[in-house]
Amino acid sequence: MLETLIIFLVGITPPLLSVFAMRKAEDRARTRLQAAREIPIMRIPSPPPVPGDRHYVEGVGEVTGDVTCLYNARSAYLRCALNPEGPCETCPHYEPRESF
Repeated sequence: MLETLIIFLVGITPPLLSVFAMRKAEDRARTRLQAAREIPIMRIPSPPPVPGDRHYVEGVGEVTGDVTCLYNARSAYLRCALNPEGPCETCPHYEPRESF
């Protein structure tokens, strides 16, 4: 009878330890998630684009920078993928695009 009880306890110990470790990990993850939610998100405003630097492209919308450049970001906020702040006139990475 004692041997049966010892075998049962030895057999049930690993699953119990596993459940205990999983619950402890979930509690830690929940605590980290709550702490991350309390941190305020800092948004850095991008500088406003130069008014003469914006163009409207059919199907894309407002685009900033030189629309003939291959590396144009096709965005209203970024001019170029390589030189986001510009200016396009003196950019060493300028390559003309073959088609729009």
